[in-house]
Amino acid sequence: MREYSTQMEAAKKGIITPEMKIVAEKEYISPEELRELVAKGHVAIPCNVRHTAISPEGIGAKMKTKINVNLGISGDAKDYDKEMQKVDLAHKFGAEAIMDLSNYGKTNTFRRQLIEKSPAMIGTVPMYDAIGYLEKDLLEITAEDFLKVVRAHAEEGVDFMTIHAGINRRAVEAFRREGRKMNIVSRGGSLLFAWMMMTGRENPFYEHYDEVLDILREFDVTISLGDALRPGCIDDATDAGQISELIELGNLTLRAWEKDVQVMVEGPGHMAMNEIAANMTLQKRICHNAPFYVLGPLVTDIFPGYDHITSAIGGAIAAANGADFLCYVTPAEHLRLPDIDDVKEGIMASKIAAHAADIAKGVPHARDKDNAMAEARHKVDWDEMFKIAADPDKARAYFESTPPADRHTCSMCGKMCAVRTTNMILEGKTVEFCTEK
Repeated sequence: MREYSTQMEAAKKGIITPEMKIVAEKEYISPEELRELVAKGHVAIPCNVRHTAISPEGIGAKMKTKINVNLGISGDAKDYDKEMQKVDLAHKFGAEAIMDLSNYGKTNTFRRQLIEKSPAMIGTVPMYDAIGYLEKDLLEITAEDFLKVVRAHAEEGVDFMTIHAGINRRAVEAFRREGRKMNIVSRGGSLLFAWMMMTGRENPFYEHYDEVLDILREFDVTISLGDALRPGCIDDATDAGQISELIELGNLTLRAWEKDVQVMVEGPGHMAMNEIAANMTLQKRICHNAPFYVLGPLVTDIFPGYDHITSAIGGAIAAANGADFLCYVTPAEHLRLPDIDDVKEGIMASKIAAHAADIAKGVPHARDKDNAMAEARHKVDWDEMFKIAADPDKARAYFESTPPADRHTCSMCGKMCAVRTTNMILEGKTVEFCTEK
């Protein structure tokens, strides 16, 4: 029987847990420094006591930027095997977290299989699952019903849950007073808003927040405070609704920490580039330096089919300015459920953004592979380049699709390769192009 319920409780008691030791080694930080960050809430280690397959990760200050992959079945796309292939892909390319956003039928069979096999953190949004799990229409669901779903997910081994507790009556009033082009684009937020309007009741996750925290504490589930009023287009960014909800999330963060529940705070979706840095500073200030989990941000609205790129641009800026956790966006965003190719494109775009930000932030050893790649390119060592590349198979396939006559170059420049030319001169050789040697 361990002496603590959650990683945060252990940290406050001065205990360095096995999970902290693993994370500290991954992040090149001392276990004691990590313990202090967890005790303050500046780092979360989402790790349900029942998720035995997990490889623990830290999210927050002084940690590498992590990425999350969304997947799951819907009524229009309910092939469990295809979703599990996406899981395998996420593992292959190093995604640290997977969110099961299934919203059709009895989702717990898929989720249990996912938790049983996955070394990545597993997240869910209980609000999505409530209707299918309870087999009730929205108006028939009670506050107690919502709590049942939270407990069910916790018991299954989910490491973090998005709980939209900040969209209370005050936040809704600010949203309705100001008005928006896109209104509410959060699926869970829209369902809660509809429930509140139809029943005349307060948000059940806000009204019964202490009970939610008690459930999460029991299994050491990290609460990811959902941004139900996140902007769904760049024109809605940083408006009264978004900021009003953020203020509520700051208070809910403190209440969770009082019960030793670890916290992440979710952040904006669509936002022009010039607003991102200020939003990161604002969130960290209002939410007491809790880890920040962002969707994108998407920096323009007119590139459906390419939103993995618009998201990667925003994600790199966000992470370089304080965001800790990036939710991937695929080319299928706004258009359909992503297929396996979309998932790969989304993962790689987010990995690029996260890695670029880690270099900018000076995260320990973030540049190591980049430096190794530079050395391999200097030597024109293709096999070493492919080995270092984040996606070796794609790099090799591109190179070999138009093979060069001389393997010491590529088909772009041939013998006029700048690296080859400079190396030859520095080695005291003569550069000749017109005579075959």
